[in-house]
Amino acid sequence: MTREEKSQVIKDLTAQLADAPTIYLADISGLDAGTTSNLRRACFKADVKLSVVKNTLLAKAMEAVEKDFGNLPSTLKGNTSIMLSETGNAPAKVIKEFRKKSEKPLLKGAFVEEAVYVGDEYLDALVNIKSKEEVIGDIIGLLQSPAKNVVSALKSGGGKIVGILKTLSEKEG
Repeated sequence: MTREEKSQVIKDLTAQLADAPTIYLADISGLDAGTTSNLRRACFKADVKLSVVKNTLLAKAMEAVEKDFGNLPSTLKGNTSIMLSETGNAPAKVIKEFRKKSEKPLLKGAFVEEAVYVGDEYLDALVNIKSKEEVIGDIIGLLQSPAKNVVSALKSGGGKIVGILKTLSEKEG
């Protein structure tokens, strides 16, 4: 690889790291071609971009990005694959599901929502992180619940002024 090619790879990695809110580093070494193909397919279905990277080039790209990766660069040893996603828990779910049939990929570390996780022991915690969409859905559900209760109570009051006033006064108390 020429110096210009390395420079271009670093530039591309830097742009990807800068744009991605979720970055996972994994070890997929030792997977045969068929298993690797299955992993790539699982990542594609989950909208996770998977690519194998050279540690030295990734380290330089991480230095160039204005994000605090904490101890994440310390995991850049051996085989490293990068998993990029818009959803914080998507790569963790792919890894966890895939490990039902294989002992790899191993989670080296992750950068999710400005937080850094180093080590495979964080996989379950990362699977349980809720996406922004899931949190918004939970909030909307919680906000709709009291409104639904008031509407159903008003309907059960028969729609008469006395029933409506009684329902509203009960809600205040």
